[in-house]
Order: sequence, then structure tokens, then C-alpha cells
Amino acid sequence: MIPVLVAVFYLPFKNHLLFAAGIFAVAAATDWVDGYLARRLGQMTKLGAFLDPVADKLMVVIALVLLVERYDTILFTLAACVIIGREIVISALREWMAELGKRTSVAVSYVGKVKTVFQMVAIVGLLAVDPATDESWMLALSYIMLYTAAVLTLWSMFIYLKAAWEVIKEG
Repeated sequence: MIPVLVAVFYLPFKNHLLFAAGIFAVAAATDWVDGYLARRLGQMTKLGAFLDPVADKLMVVIALVLLVERYDTILFTLAACVIIGREIVISALREWMAELGKRTSVAVSYVGKVKTVFQMVAIVGLLAVDPATDESWMLALSYIMLYTAAVLTLWSMFIYLKAAWEVIKEG
């Protein structure tokens, strides 16, 4: 879906931004449903457990890069950098902990799940509107949700690093 998202984001046709937002929303929703069904039906695989978070992170990072171009302010860029940077740090931490056989100590936290919801909803809203022509409530709400996601991102990163701290100190 990433190439489709990028193409639709840039193609000059009426409502292309709504279509881009829809593509991202469908990708986020189907990802959630896929994970839920895999856990519920016991259809989890090691390959799926590896690829799913990679696909999630790629979609979010690509969407944020597209949005940084459009919302070219320091505050927006900083929030995007916090979110992207945290994803890289936590991915590296999880990989390192997995190599040590301690991946479960950095399992997904509740704050991380809440952060993901705020992040996904914010990105959908930000993709859907053009800040140059639209000063709607949806734009304002999307900004608030993105900045909230950035704060939750830092909080969840702190939780993961704290959970891994004993292993980090030993290393």
C-alpha cells in the first residue's frame, strides 16, 4: 500500500488527499484486524511477527515524511522526528533484547498502544486536509493528536528503556 499512498498523495486529481487518507486508514485498520485475527485464531507465525511491525513502521514513517513536506513547521517536524526516532530506537532495542533471549521484557505496553491510536488517527486527519486551504476543526484536532502522540511516544520509549535497563547496564 505504500507506493499507492505516495502516488495518490501526489497525483493532482480532485479529493486526492481524502483518497490518501482513506488508503492509510484502510491499511491501519486491516493491519489491526489481521493482528487480532492471527492472535484469536492462533495463526501467528515467526515471519508474521517480524514483518507486521516492520510494515507498520514503514507506513507510518513514509506518511510522516510526506506530511513533513506539507506541514513545514519546526514543531511539526520535531514531532515527526520524535516519532520516527523512537521507532528506530525501540526496534533496535527489541532486536538486541531478542538476541539475548529477553524480548518479552520489551513487549508492547499499553501506553504504546494508546500512542499508536493517536498517531494513526492524527495521520489520517493530516493526510485528509490541505493546510494551505483548510483551517478546519479536523486540522486542529489532528495537530493536537499528533503532538499528543509525540508525547506518548517519549513516554512509551521511557517505559521500554526502563524495562530493559538491567540488561542495558550489563551490556
